[in-house]
Amino acid sequence: MKVIQLSEPGTGIVTSTVKSSWSSMRNPRAAAVALAAVAALVAGCGSSDSADDPLAEDKADGSTVVVGSNNFAESILLADIYGEALKAKGVKVEYKPNIGSRETTYGLLKNGSITVLPEYNGSLLAYLDPKAEQASIEAVGAAVKAKLDSKLTLLDPSPAEDKDSVSVNAETAKKYSLTSSSTLEDLKDVAPDMVIGGSPEFQTRQQGLLGLKDVYGLEFKTFKALDAGGPLTTAALKKNTVQAADIFTTDPNIIKEKFVVLQDPKNLFGFANVTPLVYKSGLSQDGIAALNAVSAKLDTKTLLDLDSQVQLENKDPLDVAKAWLKTAGLS
Repeated sequence: MKVIQLSEPGTGIVTSTVKSSWSSMRNPRAAAVALAAVAALVAGCGSSDSADDPLAEDKADGSTVVVGSNNFAESILLADIYGEALKAKGVKVEYKPNIGSRETTYGLLKNGSITVLPEYNGSLLAYLDPKAEQASIEAVGAAVKAKLDSKLTLLDPSPAEDKDSVSVNAETAKKYSLTSSSTLEDLKDVAPDMVIGGSPEFQTRQQGLLGLKDVYGLEFKTFKALDAGGPLTTAALKKNTVQAADIFTTDPNIIKEKFVVLQDPKNLFGFANVTPLVYKSGLSQDGIAALNAVSAKLDTKTLLDLDSQVQLENKDPLDVAKAWLKTAGLS
């Protein structure tokens, strides 16, 4: 049994519900202050594989690796893959899933509350240096390492890439004659008539509304705060509550719901290779080798398949992670 804290978008109101299915885990947890207010509801009901309070800043003892994840389904799946790969090498692992956005988890990494976090190289660079150019994977990696807090390091990037995108629903695509060959530039004249949705952070990020305006000259009618490419965003786009939304390019709902992903010729969304971000002193060389081995085997096609199992077939991400690691010879 799991108790999940849900915050109503744009209201700050927190509710607690008890869910047993994985689908309930896709929503963001409440912020740290709200969690403290409902801590009593959580006590005694947490999963054996995760901490009761994912935002607690108590550092694990030196023998425990804390694997955290951001507040969307793929990040939780990747954290399970990393954690189970480490367990297979005899590493003691504690999970802190579904914490929040990069704005929260980066700080928890810096203070050692988290040891390992699934990241996306170019997206992390855009957070650390919004104006940085992203000419190649190698250049992105070097630029990230130059900007990272000295206590952190980025491990090997995987071929698997999951980028932000501006996608439109089938109704909007038909209305404005948009196809998979259309680009963000094609929205310039119609964006003022469209509502765009995404995570609250998308509104203030360079790889978000700021960049869409600076790079493509796009100004939308309004912005609707939803979640990070999760079920709220998918549902709003499907129902035409929003006509465009920030959708991750490995989201299986793109095919299922016939969303149209607009091309990004000016590379606003840069590179987004799945890469482990690590608190240096918290992970041994054997642990580093285990995570780099995961990166070497994980490609975009595989990631899309694993995402589909979790998000469309409602499989437990931990089970999906264990099964893939076994198939890949990593457990």
